[in-house]
Amino acid sequence: MEKVYRYAVKGEKTAGDELILTEAACEFLAELHDVFHERQAKLLEKRGKKQRAIDAGTLPAFRKETEHIRREKWKIADIPDDIKDRRVEITGPAGNRKMVINALNSGAKVFMADFEDANSPTWENCIQGQLNMYDAVRKSINFTAGNGKNYRLRNDAAVLFVRPRGLHLKEEHFQVDGTSMYASLFDFGLYFFHNATELVSRGSGPYFYLPKLEYWEEAAYWNDIFIYAQQRLDLNNGTIKATVLIETLTAVFEADEILHALREHSAGLNCGRWDYIFSYIKKLHKHDKYILPDRSQVTMTVHFMRAYSLYVIQTCHQRGAHAMGGMAAQIPIKNDDQKNIKALQKVREDKIREVRDGHDGTWVAHPGLVPVAMAVFNEYMPAANQITRLRNDDAVQAEDLLTVPKGSITEKGLRQNIIVALRYMEAWLRGYGAVPIFHLMEDAATAEISRTQVWQWIKHPDGKLENGRKIDVNLVKQITEEELQMIKVEMNEQSFTTDELERAKALFLEMISSDELVEFMTIPAYKHLIDKGRDSC
Repeated sequence: MEKVYRYAVKGEKTAGDELILTEAACEFLAELHDVFHERQAKLLEKRGKKQRAIDAGTLPAFRKETEHIRREKWKIADIPDDIKDRRVEITGPAGNRKMVINALNSGAKVFMADFEDANSPTWENCIQGQLNMYDAVRKSINFTAGNGKNYRLRNDAAVLFVRPRGLHLKEEHFQVDGTSMYASLFDFGLYFFHNATELVSRGSGPYFYLPKLEYWEEAAYWNDIFIYAQQRLDLNNGTIKATVLIETLTAVFEADEILHALREHSAGLNCGRWDYIFSYIKKLHKHDKYILPDRSQVTMTVHFMRAYSLYVIQTCHQRGAHAMGGMAAQIPIKNDDQKNIKALQKVREDKIREVRDGHDGTWVAHPGLVPVAMAVFNEYMPAANQITRLRNDDAVQAEDLLTVPKGSITEKGLRQNIIVALRYMEAWLRGYGAVPIFHLMEDAATAEISRTQVWQWIKHPDGKLENGRKIDVNLVKQITEEELQMIKVEMNEQSFTTDELERAKALFLEMISSDELVEFMTIPAYKHLIDKGRDSC
């Protein structure tokens, strides 16, 4: 007897949802939930157990029981022709139709449409994002702005990748048997169900970025999801290709194992630099020794970040996989040519370092940076990639990945963290996941660095300003109020209300005052989105 799945859509009706939330699509989602929900819950429990071990003193390390995988000779499956050259990739929120079109038309080789860190997961954003993907796959996506300007895809549009939300998040608007579905399964399932067969018919495939994996078992879990989904749609095994973001401290120690677990479906690894810094703080937050200086001082040239980048390159190239570089978060600065020239030069220098080290491609956050990054990779990497370039000259050890960078904690750095956290959370609560602040495109990862650094500086003895003053809750509250008033003046000049700013302030102060580090700010913040949605109904 065929199983009947009882699902319920709790989100309010939004434009285009009848195309996306079909009965067949919802049944597929419910089926994924039924098959995989319990296993995902157990993986998250395992994360908690391993974190408690780190808290007790067992630092991240290369696992002995998987040493044979690191020692043996093996390679991932062949990379499809349309993604052999990924020298410049652009990212942005999936739910913003105009931004999706501009990114696809930017001249980048790949566009990663983001349902995760650059997306505020309102129900409207998530469904609109799926609708945008549906139209983008079929090359029918268009948008008419208020001034009458029409946006359509060019013939040389970028190849599409999709990043679903992390394993830890729920989609409260879709429930199966009264239980909210994991957002990762929801995002993946809807996109795959509607677009996988269409993509294959067009000579491409369903390509994904997988965020915030912590251990190889989570990659194996995704691999099983891929196998199951492909079988359900009668697609060949290996049709799906996925690039894993190495953006947690524990995952870098298991880079080989992650590639091995996904080897039939792997498209390489990516250095998710901002989340990686956030993870470094979070994973080692109980240890006084591992306190970081100002965020601006934790660059890709400090020892533990450079070791991480080189290790990803070594591992990927040994296995025939792409090693993708990190995000250039700068955005073009209008009305100030000198500052703009300096910003673009920073991007160029960063991309030169990446390509010389051996990365096969890189990320940018704005179409205006595509030509800069493209010029660098065209100059230093004439072939489609440099996977054949092995980096066996630098042996990265566990201590290299844990080395604490030298630096200082400044009042400017503290204030900047507070401003970024407040302004980003305020925008996120209004439904915006990618926010320009200080000429950088900030997303959830950089906001997470900001608020966890403040928590870390408060909790640990060495959390002191250059003048010796200990950073405590009272100092942070004082600076928060000072900066809040400045933000309010700026917002009022732009005709914004301050309701969400007050909610952001309350969330921020609650998190930095907590005895225990809040694992992800998006979890408590998501509750505000849900409550706000209920109030508007």
